[in-house]
Amino acid sequence: MRPAQSYTIWFSQRTGSTLLNYALSSTGVAGDPSEWLHSREPAKMTKEDMEQIWKEGTTPNGVFGLKTSFDSRWMDSFRTIFDMPAAATRAEVWSEAFPNCNKHIFMTRRNKVRLAVSWWRAIVSGEWHRKHGEKPQEHDIADKYKFDAIDHLLTECAMREAALEDFFSEAGIVPLTIVYEDFILDYEGTVIDVLKFLNIPTDHVAVAPPALERLADEVAEEWVQRFRGERQKGWERKAW
Repeated sequence: MRPAQSYTIWFSQRTGSTLLNYALSSTGVAGDPSEWLHSREPAKMTKEDMEQIWKEGTTPNGVFGLKTSFDSRWMDSFRTIFDMPAAATRAEVWSEAFPNCNKHIFMTRRNKVRLAVSWWRAIVSGEWHRKHGEKPQEHDIADKYKFDAIDHLLTECAMREAALEDFFSEAGIVPLTIVYEDFILDYEGTVIDVLKFLNIPTDHVAVAPPALERLADEVAEEWVQRFRGERQKGWERKAW
């Protein structure tokens, strides 16, 4: 079954994409925008695999959703799977893989230093998400600060977003941009805005409460301030 409508949530790490995934899934009318491509090998994908993804990610109203980071290997894989001509644009290839994908959502975070620190915290602690009401994991990571790692993640985030922006510009796509800092302040309003952007009626739609807890803690804040100082060491004019 080919979806009647598809949309993609594009993200770099630690921008609230999983929280949005759970929220949209809870409505029952916006597909299940999970990371359907995560842990799969682009070179091993088949059309049958894609059809299974369509089935699992589509709600009864024909809407399919997924969330992903930009990875050019998938473009090459889809071009082969769907026998797309060499002249086909990346947007055309993507819309063949995810039928009628004319809606794109871009998730970002204003404070990239906090993003990079959150990313590193998740890596060293192993705690990427915490469901609402769950007891925090016990871990001692205070001594796991690593300037080079956080600096690398800061750069990687910038490069991932640059790749996305290049894709949008090439295709003339104007995505709905969701900023993490705004999303957590207006959770339900943001979800309703997404549904309206997707042209999905919002009458009688119930949005479940946030499924995840924020993970920021004193250690993360200490790392933010430490990195901020070390990254600008020797600067005549500090930016922050």
